[in-house]
Amino acid sequence: MTWDGHLPASREYRRILVGLGAAGLATFAQLYSPQGLLPTLARGLHVSPADAALSVSLATLGVALAVLPWSWVADRVGRLRAMQVAIVTSAVLGVLVALSPNLGVLLGLRLVEGMALGGIPALAVTYLHDEVHAGHTAAAAAAYISGTTIGGAAGRLIAGPLAGLVGWRPALLTVAAVCAAASVVFLRLMPRPRGYRPTSAASARTVADGIRTSLRDPALLALYAQGALLMGGFVAVYNYLAFRLEGPEFALPATVGSLIFAAYAAGTVSSRLTGRWVPRFGRRRVLLAGTVTMAAGALLTLASALAVVVLGLLVLTAGFFAAHATASACVGARATTGRAQATALYNVAYYGGSALVGWLLGYAWSGPGWAAVVGAVVALATVALVLALAALPGRRHPAAAPERSARDVRR
Repeated sequence: MTWDGHLPASREYRRILVGLGAAGLATFAQLYSPQGLLPTLARGLHVSPADAALSVSLATLGVALAVLPWSWVADRVGRLRAMQVAIVTSAVLGVLVALSPNLGVLLGLRLVEGMALGGIPALAVTYLHDEVHAGHTAAAAAAYISGTTIGGAAGRLIAGPLAGLVGWRPALLTVAAVCAAASVVFLRLMPRPRGYRPTSAASARTVADGIRTSLRDPALLALYAQGALLMGGFVAVYNYLAFRLEGPEFALPATVGSLIFAAYAAGTVSSRLTGRWVPRFGRRRVLLAGTVTMAAGALLTLASALAVVVLGLLVLTAGFFAAHATASACVGARATTGRAQATALYNVAYYGGSALVGWLLGYAWSGPGWAAVVGAVVALATVALVLALAALPGRRHPAAAPERSARDVRR
């Protein structure tokens, strides 16, 4: 009997959404929790903002380095089994990071932690395409990404205020405990896989063939560029805005300045809404609208009024996550062969952009200041917009390949 995937009315579909939401929370709370305490970390260790931001950038670099190896492991042991190993390993490493004796050890462990965490974003969307009916994967992917926004916000909102009260170690230990609880939810809820069977025939050549196929597709390359450029700018804003808010211009205390990460709620809403917008307006229009909205939000943060800065952050966050949710779903729909490698490459670009741009724009902040950071973010969004207009066809589902059987496109 042909397996077409779980439907929204099924118990397994709901368990998948809740389980992957918990995995997204666990992954992104750990990945970005140091971002909520960067000013505290910089002051405590007497380092520059750019050096403090390495605690974020090295973790995202680890994700970028690991997503392709994880896709190969998943082909051999199964998507779900690989994600289970990744989430348990990262939970242990989260505790070790909090207990690091010095900055060097912390940065080394953050790199390894990022490599472990890479197993979740590398495989989650591919898993959804395997297990969920093809007509509902966009909505399911949007639900997963909304879980990542909750996780990203939770990690920062827990770590930031706590660091100002009790120090960065207890703050990171608290985040690690929350992530461990979310990991248990994931491990308990996920149903037995039915849409993909691992094979020992998966080899380095299989991975290489999938990579070559993806890199020959101009539409996929444009989608990878969206991830790198938009994520890089987005992370840079969140890396360095807290330094501005806690500086002489606004003089907010650390426990208050870190609350800017509550703006992630706008991303939670917009990423969920893309599941409704895409069928109505088409993927390219939603992607372009999200990019323009992100750039407009960045410009609003130039204001000297705190309320306008916060509004700009909300607008930027909503626009970014709408664009990201759309672009990541487009990759899975576009790739008819080597889907695991195609989605892994998107994550390489996405987290590579986060690591590189999120670090480099620290020098823009330390030099010319906030206007230079915003100018760079708007420039990155403009390049992403031009590439999307040039390379993504403008039909209703622009990045989708010609129709084929939903299960024919899996491998």
